[in-house]
Amino acid sequence: MKMAVLDFGKTNSKLFVFAQDGRILDERRTRPNWMRKGGFSVLDEPSLHGWAVRTVSDAIDDHGVEGLMVSGHGCTFALVDDICLTHPILDYEQEPPAEIAAGIDRRIPDFAETFSPKLPLGFNYGRHMLWLQAVEPGAFTAAKSILGYPQYWSWRFGGRAVSEVSYLGCHSHLWAPRKGDFSSLVDAEGWRSRMPAFARAGAVIGEQRLGGAARPIAIHNGVHDSNAALHAYRRQQLGPVTVVSTGTWVVVLNPDCPLDVLDRDRDMLVNVDVDGGPVPTIRFMGGREFAVISGDWQGAIDLSSVQQVIDAGIMALPSFAPGGPMPHHSGELIGRMPDAGERAAVALLYVALMIDLCLDLIHSNNTVIVDGGLNSGGLLASLLAELRPGQAFMQGATLEGSATGAAALAFESVGREFAAEAPEPVRASSFAGLVGYRDRWRGLATDRGVAGAAAGGAR
Repeated sequence: MKMAVLDFGKTNSKLFVFAQDGRILDERRTRPNWMRKGGFSVLDEPSLHGWAVRTVSDAIDDHGVEGLMVSGHGCTFALVDDICLTHPILDYEQEPPAEIAAGIDRRIPDFAETFSPKLPLGFNYGRHMLWLQAVEPGAFTAAKSILGYPQYWSWRFGGRAVSEVSYLGCHSHLWAPRKGDFSSLVDAEGWRSRMPAFARAGAVIGEQRLGGAARPIAIHNGVHDSNAALHAYRRQQLGPVTVVSTGTWVVVLNPDCPLDVLDRDRDMLVNVDVDGGPVPTIRFMGGREFAVISGDWQGAIDLSSVQQVIDAGIMALPSFAPGGPMPHHSGELIGRMPDAGERAAVALLYVALMIDLCLDLIHSNNTVIVDGGLNSGGLLASLLAELRPGQAFMQGATLEGSATGAAALAFESVGREFAAEAPEPVRASSFAGLVGYRDRWRGLATDRGVAGAAAGGAR
């Protein structure tokens, strides 16, 4: 059996074809288009849907795919009637007008209920739902179902409308993790009746015949991408782990962290795993910040450039994107002007230092698995292993932990074995002066009033 996985990221959307032994047999990529329409930045859904249909049809023709699974980025919702969207899908990177924001933010439940910190833009998508309802009430009136982003795509491909707990529980303001039910906001706004019945991530929720296929394929219920990555490793019985999932966002998930240490002011929150369990989490927009700092660098980073940056004391101080554990100051580069290769090294060091801080804040002292595109070549994981010699570090055998976890959920739901490769041990890097560079970076961050060294981290 072979499974197609559509992995819808904010910056890149991908299709993978997985075999049951975990091999990726095919891969296609595109960039979603976000455009202005009706006063909002919205997804160009017809273009992305057209690409998805073509690539899935090709996967059926070329590989005999029998099922379609979806993994999707967070912070996004869809309003649908029986056949289509009642409003275009909002881009989460936009802020409601100040006069509207003041009104909607007063209605957001307390952190103690939802474990969703108050964040800007649409980083909590319940906030964007309130905004859209305020200015386009007809979109809600016409909507039969409120869907998370992965559930929208599963529905769009022929599945039924369902809810899924890992997505609803993803810092949305819509979920109360302690009681395992919708938050008070959902009932206050009258949204509960439009929340479809729940299905587990990966469950078959329909079937569809695409292109000239001789038989229909199964449509599986989608999943939140970082929680899919967590599932990919937890299912391998590796013991207690912290998963660092990297892409546009760097999401650090430590199920063993006590809930009462989460700091609402540092982008710490509770995610919810595919079985409804709370997962303490901290995150920052690391992929976006890497692109800003590096000047959109593509490709490998030379080790000599990393050493040159450490020796010269060139640093990026946070933050270069909204949210994250250091949200109150604008990012800046200090030290001499780096060349292009050094600038990329500065950017990767910045991401490593931010993850190192996040691991302290989330009380991580178990095995850390580094996953995703920012670890291309393994340099990010090796930097972290050098910074934290008291912890074991591993890295995904591929860079696609989210898609792999999504495939595993789909195969498991139909009783098929899925044998993804185990993560690999990481060898620590050996850069002279790296620990001192980290300590200076943290000291400068403290001087700027944003953060200092956190207690409890492994060294």
